[in-house]
Amino acid sequence: MKKGGRGGQLGLQQAHTDHKYSITSSIGSRQAERTATVSERREAFEPGSLTSNSGPKYETQQPSKSSTLVGTCTDMCPAKERAQRERLRDLAVFERLDGNPGKTSSSLAVKKFCRTLSSHELRPSDLRPPEVLQNTLKYLLSLMDSSEGLFEEVHEFVFDRTRSIRQDLSMQNITNEQAMQMYEEMIKFHIISHHKLARCCSGLDNSSLRYLNMEQLIKCLLSLYEIYDLNRRLQFISKNEMEFRSFYVLLHLGHKIPLMEQSLSLWFRHLAFPILRSKEMCFARALMRYFWMGNYKRFFVSVAGEASKLQLCLIEPFLNEVRVRAISRINHSGYKLQPYPLEHLCKVLLVKEQELESLCVECGLEIIIDELGCKILPTKQPSFHQPKRNLQSYCLSR
Repeated sequence: MKKGGRGGQLGLQQAHTDHKYSITSSIGSRQAERTATVSERREAFEPGSLTSNSGPKYETQQPSKSSTLVGTCTDMCPAKERAQRERLRDLAVFERLDGNPGKTSSSLAVKKFCRTLSSHELRPSDLRPPEVLQNTLKYLLSLMDSSEGLFEEVHEFVFDRTRSIRQDLSMQNITNEQAMQMYEEMIKFHIISHHKLARCCSGLDNSSLRYLNMEQLIKCLLSLYEIYDLNRRLQFISKNEMEFRSFYVLLHLGHKIPLMEQSLSLWFRHLAFPILRSKEMCFARALMRYFWMGNYKRFFVSVAGEASKLQLCLIEPFLNEVRVRAISRINHSGYKLQPYPLEHLCKVLLVKEQELESLCVECGLEIIIDELGCKILPTKQPSFHQPKRNLQSYCLSR
């Protein structure tokens, strides 16, 4: 087994595809049985798993040494790391003092995520206690509201530093109410980023950001669910649990996201009855039912009328996939001599006419104008195909 660098060392090191962290023999054997992707194996130390057959496992089963670690660092970034990164000029734009790439301060520098962190070599001064982690998270999320810089730059910085927060929580085995609240805030960050990145112009860099953001969103959710279960045994239930549990269901609307942990039918069996009967979960389950039944009118009416703000942010980037599915159904099942009026289709799919026309063109379909000057979609067009590129997300047009 190849050991990672010391906890205080910085810089990302390229990991082999079979690289695993063997903290305990039980964890090592469980990871050895996983059928994980290369990227997941590289991130085996991260809390949660996308494809684990045994369900999400938060790092509550650490060895005794790790479970007794209590962070003593009072800054957002340990002094040793801060000094080293100043020397290496390894400072993000948001961490530079007066724009100097080799100078920072305790109020600007934030601890970086370290992929090769070793729990056996960590010191308490390398870890931040819950209060410091909460203040650090609050500072990071405040940057999201800043108008300075491109959103992609802000997202990339907050993305990395929130992973470091999760890492510190995991290393100290913190699963209390504070950890629950922090995870909920970090999930909100990933959902809002998911929504905003989909609105940005499509491109290779943007697609990579969207994929990585979705990957970490799912990992955060699985770890949060484990924390929910642990706190439920202590008779504490978060008021947000119903809504955050519904996110797992809604993510199944996306066809291009990483594999989920297990099928919905199996996942539902482990939920408490009050969660299954909650308004948020009933909405998510009904939406999935409308989707698979092809009742697209009810689908979009439900989204427009019942989705919460976070649920809508999560769903909206997937709406074009649903619209393409509806267009395909109309094209293949419609009567050839009765073209479909584009204006009516816009009302069903809750999209602007220009955006729908663009979507049809991306699917290889032709829009024509009838004798009354109205745009119509001829059916039975053999040229239909799935869009060949990632489309910019279209919001609901009500």
